Formats: sequence, C-alpha cells, structure tokens
Amino acid sequence: MYSLTLRALAVGAVLLALTGCGEKKTELGQGGSVVTGSAGPQGAQNAARELVRCNAPVATLALAENPNGYIMGSGYQLPSSPVPLVKLLAQQSGCFRVVDRAAGLRGTVQEQELKDAGVLRQQNSTVAKGKGYEAQYTLTPSLTFSEQDAGRGLAGVVAMIPVLRDIAGLAGLVEQVKFKEAQTALLLSDNETTEQVAAATGSARTTDLGVGGLVFGKLGGGAGAGWSNTNEGKVIAAAFLDAHNQLVVQVRALQAKTLPPPVPTAQRATAGG
Repeated sequence: MYSLTLRALAVGAVLLALTGCGEKKTELGQGGSVVTGSAGPQGAQNAARELVRCNAPVATLALAENPNGYIMGSGYQLPSSPVPLVKLLAQQSGCFRVVDRAAGLRGTVQEQELKDAGVLRQQNSTVAKGKGYEAQYTLTPSLTFSEQDAGRGLAGVVAMIPVLRDIAGLAGLVEQVKFKEAQTALLLSDNETTEQVAAATGSARTTDLGVGGLVFGKLGGGAGAGWSNTNEGKVIAAAFLDAHNQLVVQVRALQAKTLPPPVPTAQRATAGG
C-alpha cells in the first residue's frame, strides 16, 4: 500500500512537470529585432546600441511610401510597408522632428471636418486650422530583399568528406541551412528645393539553420507576425538600421532649419510656471 502511494505521488509529480513544460509564458521586452524601444519627449528609450544619433534635430521630416513599392516575396508574410519601422529609427536618432503624413494626418483632417460640421465643440477646442507643421524634408525608403539557399552547396561539401559523410542525417541537416540577405536604401529630399540632399544604403545578413525548431522557417512563428519574429523581418530591420546610420553621417553636415516650438511636456510646463 505504501509503495502504491509513492508510485501515485511520483506519477502526479511527473504529470505536473509535463504540464509546466507545456505552459506558455509571455516575457515582455524579449525577442524582437534590432529596431526596438521607443521615442518621444524622454528621448530614445531602449534603442539599439548600434543606433547612430544626432546631438539636435536639424529639421522636420515626413516619411513617404516608395512609389515603386517594396520587393519582397509574397511567401514571407511581412508587413506591406517598412515606413513605421523607419519612423521609429528617425525619431530615436534625434536628427529630425517627425511629422505624420499618413494615418495621423487623416485623423487631423477628420477632426477638422467634424468641427466644421458642428459636431465638435467650437470653444476651447484644440482642433484649429493653420496649426500644422510643414515637413521640411521627405525621407523615402527602398527595399530589396533576397534569399540565398546555400544548403545544397554545403551538403555537397559534406558528402565529399568521409568522416562527415558517414554521420547519419548530417547532410540532410546542412541542406536546410540558408543565408538571408537584405539591402535597403534611404533617400532624403529637401521639400523647398526638391533636391535630393542625401542618400544611403544599408545591408544585413543572417544565417537560418532551419533545423530542430532552433530558427523558424519561411513563415517564422506565425504568418503576418511582422518584422520582429521572422528571420526575413529581422534581417530587413537590421538593414534599415544600417542604412539609417549611414544617412546620419550626411545629415550631421546639413545646416539646421528653423524648427517649430518643442513639444510641451510636464517638465517644461512646471519650469515655465
């Protein structure tokens, strides 16, 4: 009877352990790509260590979608536009004050239309014409993504080495090794003169082992998950970080334009009071 009790306890402990192994755990701030953190009144927070920055902004900046689109394979299930990614880099670098010409602008126009229609309050309203900031520069990203499957070549090398050739399954595993590469470009134009004042390219390369679940395959952890948890997305993000760093070298030489007033913060309001 005593032995049965011990056996039952042991089985129960094993079941609890297996349950714990299967439990899903969410860890905030873990994973992701090299483009991370935030930007705002407190400056760049938790940004990549590799991020190159400016001591002060030189102008206001709008980001534009590339009119030619972005060259990405349809099977990669990546976001349709890298502009939000580049927006974060541009604001974190402190080289520009970023103005919105996409969803944020549409929201502003909608609020003005609602006020004009009499839906919104007329007095003490923060919605008013003529308060928007102009974009002094426009930044246009470009992306070319390519994948090289080097597995076949590596498998051929393994097959020619007797010691490695005899290891069961090694050639099959090597067959799954892939090199993923991304090349990006950032084009900066002066909205006053239409001159392209700076351009930069960036590149990144990563190795996808593709075995044993160590590295996700073509669709990563989930289709449409974005830049942070697919190998293709991560290498593209790294390439844009590299292009941004190359661009900052040129931006630092630009003469600063007249900037609008700084964004109000609680600290500035207290100091002013």
